Amino acid sequence: MAQCVQSVQEFIQDSFVPLVAALCSEEAEKLTRKNNLSFAELVKPFCRLTSEVHMRDPNNQLHIIKNLKIAVNNIITHPPQPGAIRKLLNDVVSVSQPAEGLVANVITAGDYDLNISDRSVKASVPWYSNWKETLMELNTSTFYSATTPWFESYRECFLQSMPASDHEFLNHYVACMLVVSSSEPEPVEQFLKLSQEQHRIQHSSEYLYPKWFIPNTLKYYVLLHDVSAGEEQRADSIYEEMKQRYGTQGCYLLKINSRVSNKGTDEQIPDPWSQYLQKNAIQNQDCYEDCPYTVISNKNTDHLISDGLDSEIKDGLSNNFKTHPLQLDHPSGSLDSTDYVKATTSLQDSKKSNSGMPHGACLTLTDHDRIRQFIQEFTFRGLLPHIEKTIRQLNDQLISRKGLSRSLFSATKKWFSGSKVPEKSINELKNTSGLLYPPEAPELQIRKMADLCFLVQHYELAYSCYHTAKKDFLNDQAMLYAAGALEMAAVSAFLQPGAPRPYPAHYMETAIQTYRDICKNMILAERCVLLSAEILKSQSKYSEAAALLIRLTSEDSDLRSALLLEQAAHCFINMKSPMVRKFAFHMILAGHRFSKAGQKKHALRCYCQAMQVYKGKGWSLAEDHINFTIGRQSFTLRQLDNAVSAFRHILINDSKQPPAQQGAFLREYLYVYKNVTQLSPDAPLPQLPLPYINSSATRVFFGHDRRPAEGEKQAATHVSLDQEYDSESSQQWKELEEQVVSVINKGIIPSNFQPTQFCLNRYSDNSRFPLAVIEEPITVEVSFRNPLKVPLLLTDLSLLWKFQPKDFNAKRDGETKELGVCEDAMIGTEAIAEFLINSEETKVARLKLFPHQTGELHILGVVYNLGTVQGTVTLDGIDPSIGLQTGKFVSNGLSVRGRQDLEIQGPRLNNTKEEKTSIKYGPDRRLDPIITEEMPLLEVFFINFPTGLLCGEIRKAYVEFVNVSKCPLTALKVVSKHPEFFTFGGNTAVLTPLSPSASENCSAYKTVVTDPTSVRTALLSSASSVDFGVGTGQPEVINVPLPDAILLPGASVQLPMWLRGPDEEGVHEINFLFYYESIKKHSKMCHRVLRHTAVICTSRSLHIRATVCRSNALEDEEGRGDNMLVFVDVENINTSETGVKEFHVVQVSSNSKHWKLQKSVNMTEDKDTKLASRERAKLCFKAVRCKNSEENYTFADIVFGNEQIISSASPCADFFFQSLSSEFKRTHVQSHTHASQRATKQSFDETVRLIQRCSEVDLNIVVLWKAYVVEDNKQLILEGQHHVALNTVGKEAFSFPQKQGLKKILGISDWEDLEQELPETVLLKFFRPENTPVPARPTPEQLSNLIKTSLHYPESFNHSFHQKSLCLVPVTLLLSNCSQAVVDVMIDLRHKTTSPEALEIHGSFTWLGQTQYKLQLKSQEVYSLQLKACFVRTGVYNLGTPRVFAKLVDQVTLFETSQQNSMPALIIINNI
Repeated sequence: MAQCVQSVQEFIQDSFVPLVAALCSEEAEKLTRKNNLSFAELVKPFCRLTSEVHMRDPNNQLHIIKNLKIAVNNIITHPPQPGAIRKLLNDVVSVSQPAEGLVANVITAGDYDLNISDRSVKASVPWYSNWKETLMELNTSTFYSATTPWFESYRECFLQSMPASDHEFLNHYVACMLVVSSSEPEPVEQFLKLSQEQHRIQHSSEYLYPKWFIPNTLKYYVLLHDVSAGEEQRADSIYEEMKQRYGTQGCYLLKINSRVSNKGTDEQIPDPWSQYLQKNAIQNQDCYEDCPYTVISNKNTDHLISDGLDSEIKDGLSNNFKTHPLQLDHPSGSLDSTDYVKATTSLQDSKKSNSGMPHGACLTLTDHDRIRQFIQEFTFRGLLPHIEKTIRQLNDQLISRKGLSRSLFSATKKWFSGSKVPEKSINELKNTSGLLYPPEAPELQIRKMADLCFLVQHYELAYSCYHTAKKDFLNDQAMLYAAGALEMAAVSAFLQPGAPRPYPAHYMETAIQTYRDICKNMILAERCVLLSAEILKSQSKYSEAAALLIRLTSEDSDLRSALLLEQAAHCFINMKSPMVRKFAFHMILAGHRFSKAGQKKHALRCYCQAMQVYKGKGWSLAEDHINFTIGRQSFTLRQLDNAVSAFRHILINDSKQPPAQQGAFLREYLYVYKNVTQLSPDAPLPQLPLPYINSSATRVFFGHDRRPAEGEKQAATHVSLDQEYDSESSQQWKELEEQVVSVINKGIIPSNFQPTQFCLNRYSDNSRFPLAVIEEPITVEVSFRNPLKVPLLLTDLSLLWKFQPKDFNAKRDGETKELGVCEDAMIGTEAIAEFLINSEETKVARLKLFPHQTGELHILGVVYNLGTVQGTVTLDGIDPSIGLQTGKFVSNGLSVRGRQDLEIQGPRLNNTKEEKTSIKYGPDRRLDPIITEEMPLLEVFFINFPTGLLCGEIRKAYVEFVNVSKCPLTALKVVSKHPEFFTFGGNTAVLTPLSPSASENCSAYKTVVTDPTSVRTALLSSASSVDFGVGTGQPEVINVPLPDAILLPGASVQLPMWLRGPDEEGVHEINFLFYYESIKKHSKMCHRVLRHTAVICTSRSLHIRATVCRSNALEDEEGRGDNMLVFVDVENINTSETGVKEFHVVQVSSNSKHWKLQKSVNMTEDKDTKLASRERAKLCFKAVRCKNSEENYTFADIVFGNEQIISSASPCADFFFQSLSSEFKRTHVQSHTHASQRATKQSFDETVRLIQRCSEVDLNIVVLWKAYVVEDNKQLILEGQHHVALNTVGKEAFSFPQKQGLKKILGISDWEDLEQELPETVLLKFFRPENTPVPARPTPEQLSNLIKTSLHYPESFNHSFHQKSLCLVPVTLLLSNCSQAVVDVMIDLRHKTTSPEALEIHGSFTWLGQTQYKLQLKSQEVYSLQLKACFVRTGVYNLGTPRVFAKLVDQVTLFETSQQNSMPALIIINNI
């Protein structure tokens, strides 16, 4: 049980006190009414004696009485009705509430708080982490006390309102005060009338109530004198007369009202009455307000006796005691209509009159002392002597009866029982409670004596008498009487000083059981429980006390059950080992019973206290129940904020409730919330708990939605909210944009450059304010999740924002003002009419804003009406998209408007030491865009854009550029990581057809019909790389050739675009970034971009290998030297799955600044070279030097068909130059890197470079082909081209250098051979060194190519050795300088073959003439040296024996090496 203000001894003593009746004349009552008090109320604060009192027991032993209290009450003649008592008790509990702002009880908000007479103990340990230790600490605290004043008020009121019973005398009147005013004409006569009235009430059969202790009741005569108005001399004379008549110990003169009430109020007189009268005033007020009619009520709290001022006076006496104030039925004739109305109207303001008017206004402190002295005198001289005398009389009667045998007494009682109820038999007298004794029965006399002893604290004698009476009652089976004796015997035993015997708890157990089960008297059983529980609590027997309290809970009284359950809960928490969960469980039960009893505030308090225990334990169903109840009770008490909070908790936790229950919770919540909003319609929008919003998943998209494809017209993919975020792709787009911005700004990226981000999400860089363009929509995608199993319907869903207008071009900003959601002139807001979220569904809503003015926009959150769908519980089978159809779902009419804020936490900072050691988050500004000035807006459409190509296939498509804004755009460029994939054509592109329809059945190439005579002979043309945008340093950035370089508002331009399938088969994603600017320069946004990702699937076509070697013929037909042979292997590696029937090689072209193909040297007669699947063709071409040109490339076309494809025009030349772009880039980087090296060792390095160039060939081969494809029984002709770059003499080159692709194409064995040949190429691809030095010495292979030698001689020579023994043959040695420098050459003819194998094969011969020659050859010079060989016999001879040494002119002996002939020069000498 909770702690009480009083100790258990004080509580029991104050519960059973001697009762004194008060009967006042009308004049006496008027005197007391001057103080706004009745006589009984006047003396009430002074009824406790301040000193010890002495009396003698029957054995003449002195007995000391301490702290004695008496009760003075007005007489009422009708017992209160049970219903009225119940209402009174209910009101007493109702008005007693915890003080506002203080801790109501033990638990609050996770901490343990106790309020102890203005001191509190607070446990800082959280309740749910360490509650047991916390409670132990608090339980042992000397200040520990958790009080429940409502329970104490109830208990006090309950004990005082118990009706008097015949089986006990504790609440029977012992004495009666007769009060008369000194101002009456005949006071003595008035005393006589009052005495007769008291006698009539006690002894007449007309009055059964109240009950009196003994027939000879003590009458005490009180003369009340008004000092301020009455004559004191007259009062004294009357008092003298009274003393003579009634004796000095039977009367008293009480002087009051010494103070005039209307005097100045400077003097503050204490008001000891308010604490006694305040509660009752509220109770009476409630009583009158609740009843349909009213009766006159008293103002006291002990026994509620009416003061009777407004009733009729009959025979000069007050008739007020006929009606109890708690009477519910209107007693006929007791009040006339005038008095009834008067009572009703006067008591409507009873609370006001009692609280507003002061009590005791006419009394001084001296009067207080006089009243206190009066009570003392009455008790000392009147009451206690009377009680002492009565105890002696009763004791003497009992002693005189002891002479009779107990058995005889019992027998005579049985046979001579006429004195009890003469006309009824014993059996008829038996009832569930046992016998009914007459008043003079000896057993009752014992009980009477015991009660008197108990009232004057003579507990030992009282216990003895109770114990004796108990035996008699049990022998007679008078169970009601026996239970009463057992109850008081147990209490007497407990109260005995020195505790000679333990508290007999079993007496109480028996008494409670008897009252409840046999006598069916729950009121007496409840009194027993209240007393016993308090006693057990004082002995720290909390477990037994809790069991006792719980046992008395029943269905007949919710209020009693609630209070007892609450006290049981406190017992559990006060145990040595606190049982917290039991405490919480019983608080829930108490709250439930409080609720049933109509005590809403107490119910709410109990649930709130229990909630602290269940909170955070994972017991979600219990939490839901408690929160739901708290919500309902709070709503009933109009604590709407608490109600909303409780219902919010039910909805936001992951509920395990069934759908129907969740639906009920949601409807309750909406109903409560609607009431809250109706109370304050102008208040800001409330925060709604549903649905959940994943703020970090919020995405913001700037710009218009992408247009869908229309037939062959496909819009650029750009960016949309439907695309998933890819960090790698995002980085690629950023690099492309940086690349094009760098080109625009001449190689420098501006410091204020901000990469364009169309879609902001949790992965993007949101540290800067994003830029949005005026009149272009901003789409915010909000991710909603419905945690409930019932659907939610959001209506009128839109964004909440704040806007500050700013003019970014003005020198200073105008005034900025905050704007709300209604300012559509500034920002247009799109609302979604209906948005349905099914049960446990996550769904995104895309909400749009349309900015109409420049400035700073802040998106705050979303605003919507939250409701449910009518008549449905689950919609799991319905497609979620249906919810977006306006009007599809009917709301149940219950919806509330509210908001939810979008609060996004930025990324955690982890750069500085401070940031690493603390938790700091950066800003996330995706919801704070800056609205900039108007900018152009480009849309791009692709027409006839393919999705599948053969590797190397050329296809012509068209691109349409549309300016859909209101301002012109310029500087349109496109950047891609794969510029070799597409081209808009060079400066020659105007010669090609301009519209898609004109080229449907035509070739993508520019072609001319060839003359049959020119077959296999090269057709020459030239073109500059500048015309095709090559060599500018950034081949990835391509200008789009707009007419006049400007696209006006609303204008559209269609341009041809040639595509070439990538060389590697598979699926390719190719990114295009279109860059453009506004003609007018803006401070915030400099440019805009548009993205497009093309997905192309390529399949195998041809694979080409090519090698170049020097021809042995040093001169061509024109007499020029230095020609080469080019061998081209073409293999069809296409698989038949793609439907390709066969490939035709239609033309082979060369592009170079130094070389050109001259003619085909193939001996085949077919004009066309056809290749079926897996077939290979070998082509051989002669290449010769062309005139050197620094600017132009020479294009040589060798045609195998009837049409020449002009390779120097678009698109053939475009793709050729793009294939060279990577080579240009590499050369540029190398030359830049080694500038410093050339400065220090210039001469040395130039020498090396000259020697290296001798073995380099800058010749590029383009193989153009057609493929015949059968598709849907129709034959299509596809065109394409492959490039092979020949760089080194004798080194094989491929059209497809990628390692993995080659492995697939060549097969394992060929690939292994290739790996041995090209190990460095692979390494260089992956591990390019930052500074690759120029080789210090050229390789022998490079030196061997410095001078090319060739011997000219007859293949056979006839000579007559008979005529002349020596055969002389003229031989011409041609020396060709392959380098660009002057070379010193030395020819040594003394070389002899030492190899025996060579001697066996070739005979020996001798060179005649000079054996060593020294020559100097100029750049590209061919020198002819005439030699003579001498043979002595016939045979086959190898003339390739001269040793040729070469060195550059300005070097001494460096790099001198032999120039070996590549083939043996064989001559046959014949004899004739």
